[in-house]
Amino acid sequence: MLNQPREAVQEMPPPTVSRGKRSYGEILKSSALIGGASLLNLVLGLIRTKAVALILGPAGVGLLGLYGSVSELMRSVAGLGINTSGVRQIAEAVGSGDTGRVARTVTTLRRVAFCSGALGAVFLLIFSRPISWLTFGDYRHTGWVALLALAVFFGDISQGQAALVQGMRRIADLARMNVLGAFYGTLFSIPIIYFYREQGVVPSLVCVAAMGILTSWWYARKVKVIQVSMTMRQVLGEIGALLKLGIVFMASGLMGMGSAYLVRIIVLHKIDLEAAGFFQSAWNLGGYYIAFILQAMGADFYPRLTAVANNNTECNQLVNEQAQVGLLLAGPGVLATLTFAALVINVLYSAEFGPAVEILRWICLGMMVRAISWPLGFVLVAKAKRRLFFWSELVSNLLFVGLVWVCVPTFGLKGAGIASFVVSVLNCLGIYIIVRHLSGFRWSVANLRLALFFVPLVAAVFVGWYLLPRTAAVIFGAVVTGGTGIYSIKTICGLVSLDRFPRSVRRLLEVLKLVPPPAKS
Repeated sequence: MLNQPREAVQEMPPPTVSRGKRSYGEILKSSALIGGASLLNLVLGLIRTKAVALILGPAGVGLLGLYGSVSELMRSVAGLGINTSGVRQIAEAVGSGDTGRVARTVTTLRRVAFCSGALGAVFLLIFSRPISWLTFGDYRHTGWVALLALAVFFGDISQGQAALVQGMRRIADLARMNVLGAFYGTLFSIPIIYFYREQGVVPSLVCVAAMGILTSWWYARKVKVIQVSMTMRQVLGEIGALLKLGIVFMASGLMGMGSAYLVRIIVLHKIDLEAAGFFQSAWNLGGYYIAFILQAMGADFYPRLTAVANNNTECNQLVNEQAQVGLLLAGPGVLATLTFAALVINVLYSAEFGPAVEILRWICLGMMVRAISWPLGFVLVAKAKRRLFFWSELVSNLLFVGLVWVCVPTFGLKGAGIASFVVSVLNCLGIYIIVRHLSGFRWSVANLRLALFFVPLVAAVFVGWYLLPRTAAVIFGAVVTGGTGIYSIKTICGLVSLDRFPRSVRRLLEVLKLVPPPAKS
């Protein structure tokens, strides 16, 4: 089985420059739209977190993380994975050119999102008492857990509407929707925390979810589809298509949320609530930048990859292009976080969160590996390889929880960060082997060079924090970060036609001498 994909790769003609620049241009255009939205969301999320840290302290951040884990876990179960499978089904329907098929898929997605959200809310209401005991070791939080049912209901409907917008590749609307939802959620949730303190943690989560459903509805309603009447057989067929892959995504999301939940519980019980707050803050910050990069690229990458999933040559080429841009964007950010971890923690939280610094540095190493392996994981999704996707996710999450269980008693709180890094490396190796088997994938020469460029520099900056005086380590990291940032910008400018950049950006690049000046006529 392995020979056929390998031969396909060997016979692949080199891409023309125009095709390559056009593809990279599409990647960067969607990345700029979603990236800008993600950046604003990042700022708004940091504002909310900073407010909680200042008002409630580390214990309050830990409490927010535990309630958030319960809500996200239930949304993952109730959502049935339709936020991911829905994108795939809609993108595939749009690609077929059949307006009737598009209408049936959209109608079914909307109905399933509403019903799944309602079922999830009812489930959380019924089992709020045992969930309170499992999470906090008592029943005093039962009422607040029950109130999270609203956040689950609003969140599942929002995810279904977002899947519709993304599947239609309405990337600009998706960006606006995300920003406005986060903005209004921040605007109303912080006063709730301020006036009601610990009693306002759950209402603030519900408020954020409510703003999300309002903004997602506003943009989802702009998607116009023809009215269709559906027989019961067609309804069941559409639901089956959504759920076959969706349930696997739900299981994956459940495992991810469940492992995060269990890790927080392990830290809580083996150390204390403040340690859970330190881990939560480091985990949030470690994921902010890489999530910014991955969300920016993934919004349009997933539908595009789905369209060419059956063509191994195009699929592999698109993955390599996406991975190259991801490395160029993620590398400098990871280096900056490693260098200024202590400053970032102090500014975005407070001096009380000092123990989170070392965890953050280990998590950052894992996030760099994620930037490399992330595009590969989408191949399983685009090709609808349900079993492979499920088992790879199960093994990865079991390893994470198991390593945290071992590492936290051995290394203390930083053991959770060490476990995250080790799992990221093992997951990268495993997913590469799987995709190599499926499509004959090989890393491009450009990506191998980038890896050889960034990996030693990241390792040097990380180790320098332990071997050099603190001031020298920061200076060294800052120089490396600046150099890699310039290199990444120049490389990206070489991949994309300059006319794809806004005029103001082109002028800035010319002033900084990162691109050659325009030729004089």
